[in-house]
Amino acid sequence: MTTNNIALVIPALNEEEALRHLLPEIPSEQVRWIIVADNGSTDATARVAREAGALVVSEPTPGYGRACWRGFTTATQLGADIVVFMDGDGSDDPADLPLLLAPLLAGEANLVIGSRVSQRSDPGAIPPQARLGNWLVSRLINILYGTQIHDIGSFRALKSGMLQALNMREMTFGWPVEMLVKAASVYQRILEVPIHYRCRSHGRSKVAGTILGSLKAAYFMLSVTWRYARKF
Repeated sequence: MTTNNIALVIPALNEEEALRHLLPEIPSEQVRWIIVADNGSTDATARVAREAGALVVSEPTPGYGRACWRGFTTATQLGADIVVFMDGDGSDDPADLPLLLAPLLAGEANLVIGSRVSQRSDPGAIPPQARLGNWLVSRLINILYGTQIHDIGSFRALKSGMLQALNMREMTFGWPVEMLVKAASVYQRILEVPIHYRCRSHGRSKVAGTILGSLKAAYFMLSVTWRYARKF
């Protein structure tokens, strides 16, 4: 597969140990640039990423969406035509990169989302509270926008021009939902593919690892869904 103008963006906050194991797994022939958007880490996240050969950009203002946007703007400045977003906790398997990229390269989709709720996922990789929250949000999006998704996964690939045109504004954990509902509202082709979702390699999830984190994420995702439902 060609590596022409494909960038992999990894938002990260205090993920030095996870990145130490994740970055060497990324096949160099799949992407041209690996960009780690450091969202104010207090550990050695930036150093570990640089030593692994990644381009590190700093986004000190807190916010998952803000880190994603910082990585994306860097990717477009470099000339990326396709951008892949992957979390830095080691849960997403880099071996699935060809699976996400193939429909885009073949012109079969404009946005490809990796679904964690399949038989390919490791048992226990998604805590019950996270599984419930994602089911509720995806179900609501399907009803409102006529999509056929089952998960709000963060491992996704899309054309840079499309993301630029979506005029993203949500800089919180609602970023993945905003991308989905805006794409659906303008009838972009959205494809969901089952991915190998793994148990977090190191540390504890800042979202699904706690009840409070899961509730906050669910709140942002639901509020973003309803907000844009009133606009379109």
